Amino acid sequence: MSIRNFCIISHIDHGKSTLADRFLELTGTIEKRKMREQYLDMMDLEREKGITIKLQPVRMIWQLPNKLKKTLHFALCTLNLIDTPGHVDFSYEVSRSLAAVEGAILLVDAAKGIQAQTLASLDLAQKQGLVIIPVINKIDLPNAQIEKTETEIKSLFDVKGISKISAKYGQGVEEVLGAVISKVSAPTGNPDGSLRALIFDSHYDAYKGVIAYVRIVDGKISKGDKILMMASDVKAEALEVGYFKPELSSEESLEAGDIGYIATGIKDIGKCRVGDTIVQRSQTSTSLLKSDFNAPKPLAGYKEPEPMVYASFYLDKSGDFNLLRSSLEKLKLNDASLTFEPESSEALGRGFRLGFLGMLHLEIISERLKREFSLQAIITTPSVLYEVTKVDGSKISIFSASDLPDQSQIKEILEPWANLEVITPLKYLNPVLKLLKTLRGKYKDTKYLSQDRLIVKFEVPLADIIQDLIDQLKSVSSGYASMSYKIISSKPADLARLDILVASELVDAFSKIVPRSRAYQEGKLIVSKLRKLLPRQNFAVALQAALGGKIIARETLKAMRKDVTEKLYGGDYTRKAKLLKKQKKGKKRMKLFGKVSIPQEVFLKVLKR
Repeated sequence: MSIRNFCIISHIDHGKSTLADRFLELTGTIEKRKMREQYLDMMDLEREKGITIKLQPVRMIWQLPNKLKKTLHFALCTLNLIDTPGHVDFSYEVSRSLAAVEGAILLVDAAKGIQAQTLASLDLAQKQGLVIIPVINKIDLPNAQIEKTETEIKSLFDVKGISKISAKYGQGVEEVLGAVISKVSAPTGNPDGSLRALIFDSHYDAYKGVIAYVRIVDGKISKGDKILMMASDVKAEALEVGYFKPELSSEESLEAGDIGYIATGIKDIGKCRVGDTIVQRSQTSTSLLKSDFNAPKPLAGYKEPEPMVYASFYLDKSGDFNLLRSSLEKLKLNDASLTFEPESSEALGRGFRLGFLGMLHLEIISERLKREFSLQAIITTPSVLYEVTKVDGSKISIFSASDLPDQSQIKEILEPWANLEVITPLKYLNPVLKLLKTLRGKYKDTKYLSQDRLIVKFEVPLADIIQDLIDQLKSVSSGYASMSYKIISSKPADLARLDILVASELVDAFSKIVPRSRAYQEGKLIVSKLRKLLPRQNFAVALQAALGGKIIARETLKAMRKDVTEKLYGGDYTRKAKLLKKQKKGKKRMKLFGKVSIPQEVFLKVLKR
């Protein structure tokens, strides 16, 4: 039996999960009666949103058709597939998957053609030296442009044959698996050497501890073997080893070339890190000294991702701080691109500053905290990392508006800029350019992919990208344009702190750093939104935006009217007037001393434009 390790890469919604479903059916990995759509999308959140959030490995055994048997001279093949996300916010999941395999299926929608994340994922795969198998999907669609898509793919890299399939109906899927077996090489690790296993993902189990998802590069590991995490210098025992089918299925051992899992029993989540190398203790030794472990050269691991967006998470119950910490640690184990560190706020108490790869990443983490740990966080306005030079020459890095020094102490503020690439059909070029020109960016270049599709390149401040640019782009292009970006440098900017006051009380969570020239528009946008989102109170509430102590925008949330004269039935008008006067006096007092409680869902809704 031979082994092939591969993954599927593409832009979001190009049919990766559907193709994976057909692979599972074709190889008989999942019984037909148990089959469902998006089978490898294990989280309810993935199924609801229709996107892949987490990479998911699966082991399939395929009985080769006769034609392949004669060519390859073996009848059975083990196929280790890793299904990957397609959204730019989860590109770190893709990079880790690529490091664990030898080949990649590059899937392109015949109706949409090459998209931004297609290029980004292809670039990552080529840097890893993987065999790329291009596949055009959705050829069954009435608006499929097969020849045009084929031309676009050929313009990217030298390729001889391109498979054309309909993953929905299974057309051409068997040929794709045949191409994987024929073109992707078998793993080249040393089965008789010392164990080296790369951790490419992990999750926490209450009974088995940290479960490491591994690619066995060299050697072999069996249940009960003593192991060592080389980077963290942590020793453990392999309580269980096995494969993904796609649920965990225990086996006696894993060998070179296999993709599987190791239940480590480690309860301290921080001691088992993605990218670490697992090695094995010498068979002749009975101690747990580090010198007793075979210590070959560690594997390369992964480059740590750089967060693009920062936001602070707080809870309304201070007693839940430790629960929030442990929940974030477990999410970090399952999502290596998440970063967090503790911080505190006078208004919100103790919380954590989190780093994300984008706004969708932030939204997903917030939703997972709510669903998996029953924690609903108050989230501050997302921000990027700014570098501030003070008048005295000292430099500080700030993540949130609350950390920004007084304007009199600031000499210069640097903000990150990024290379932005937008792929759009020619007919949407004008509205796309109109949108991009509203950003504080610089036009760089335009390159044609085909006669009616092109790449537009801009340099743009990262803060302008993270707000909701991708949603606006989809809106002006009817969903056909796509984008990707990469941080390049930091540049000086005229920025200031915008504060939001509710009933004259400063709400730290809504404070943000904005370009001074856009302060009024930003302030007006937030207070207008708050007026629509906040529940009405028994008194009128002033919603104000302030810049440097000066009010620059204001909205009023009208008081909720209660008819205090409802129970009157006749009598002199002075009775009614007396009640109304008493109500007016009470509302005036509430306006002076009343507090406005902001529902937690309002914080997240205000983050979206």
